[in-house]
Amino acid sequence: MKIEVRKPTEEELKKLGVESWPTWTCPVSEFDWTYDEAETCYFYEGKVIVETDEGNVEIGKGDLVTFPKGLKCRWKVLEPVRKVYSFG
Repeated sequence: MKIEVRKPTEEELKKLGVESWPTWTCPVSEFDWTYDEAETCYFYEGKVIVETDEGNVEIGKGDLVTFPKGLKCRWKVLEPVRKVYSFG
């Protein structure tokens, strides 16, 4: 299961409607997580390393990320996170 990370354009963010997505924040921490459904999120702030069986993925400010349904991973939050997200 692959995590997709990319830098979107402002136009793409507007099309997706990220400004209306709910906000999630997290302090520096580590935790295990399983995605019960696919999630797309946009990072306004922060830096994390997400560890999976297929390797580590670094995510930070300005990244648009898609996590696949069923992914089991460990989040290592290196800098406090503020992101918006959408399921499905």
